[in-house]
Parts: sequence; C-alpha cells; structure tokens
Amino acid sequence: MRDCNSRGYGLRAASVKLVLRPEAQSPMPRTSSSTPRLRARPVDPPFHVVLVEPEIPPNTGNVARLCAATTSPLHLVGTLGFRIDEHSVRRAGVDYWHLVDVQQHPGFEHFLHAWTRQCPAGRLHLFSAVTSRSYLDAGFAPGDALVFGRESVGLPDELLERFADRVVGIPTLGAVRSLNLANAVGIALFEALRQAGGLGDTFVG
Repeated sequence: MRDCNSRGYGLRAASVKLVLRPEAQSPMPRTSSSTPRLRARPVDPPFHVVLVEPEIPPNTGNVARLCAATTSPLHLVGTLGFRIDEHSVRRAGVDYWHLVDVQQHPGFEHFLHAWTRQCPAGRLHLFSAVTSRSYLDAGFAPGDALVFGRESVGLPDELLERFADRVVGIPTLGAVRSLNLANAVGIALFEALRQAGGLGDTFVG
C-alpha cells in the first residue's frame, strides 16, 4: 500500500508549501459562556437518563454533559465504578456538574419508586444490543426514562426479562459488540427529543 510520499502519487513533503492570503490569517473568533448559541426550549416533563452500575468515569462524565445540555435528570443506580463526591468531580476537571440534576439510588427498585412519583405517566425504555426491536420504534414521550447498563455486560438479565416488552436497541452496521455508552445515550436521547418535538422550537441565545 502506497503512502502520500511515494513516487506513485507524485507528492513529496518538502515540495508542499502552504501560502495564506492576508484575510485567511485573521485569528479565529473566540467564544465564551456568554456567546449566543443555538438553543431549544426544555421539554416538560424532561426525559430521564438512567445508568445502572456504570463503570468508566469518562463515560458518565460525557453522559452528565448531555444531561446538562438537555435538562435531563441523571439517575445513577447501584454500585458505581468511581466516586462522584465534590472533591473527585473537581479533580476530574468537570466544570458542569452543578448544572446536572444527579440522583443516586442504591438499587433499581429505589429508582423506580422515585421516578414514578415524579413522572407517573412515564414509560421505561431499556437499551440492549441483544434485541430485535429498534429504538426508532419506541415511541418516546416526555417523562420517559432511558435505561442503560454497564459498559462491560449491559443491563442485568433479570431486568431485561422483567421488562421484556420495553427493551429496544440501536442497530449497528458493522460487526462491533456494542456502542460506547455515552454515544448510545446521545443517540437515544436526541432521538427521543426529536420524536417529542423538543428540537423544533429553536432560537439563538
């Protein structure tokens, strides 16, 4: 296999010279937290994101950022593979944790009790790679809970069996075992928002 420096492509690194016109050399505009951005109005009630025994801190950090960006409560269920106390979060450089409604539960039953009190009409959507039903057919509605399992093994079999009619998956085109947890949450959450009309009323602010 040839690279771009081989004779067949007629290119040599030393022969490439990049010349910028004066107008192209102007500095890139800087942004700050006060710079207007494309926004959408929060969905009421919001979608709930549920992570059951997450193991990898950066994944949960990315999911937390998604939840902050979509005003979605984040439920952390069971034993975590990391600490989320103020000191640990500050050491990790997470500067948006205060924007997230984080609710921690010792077990799934505790989460169910708390969530059903907040959203009595909400429905569960359990995500798994081993299902025949696509998340695109889930019929998401505001107040629903999107439930994801551990990075290594997914959701416990007992939950998948108990809520068998609520299990959905994100189809993949390649032969990978599964998607990254944070990527899966992002795909599912924004599809849920789209279905609920939560991305239609946009503004800059």
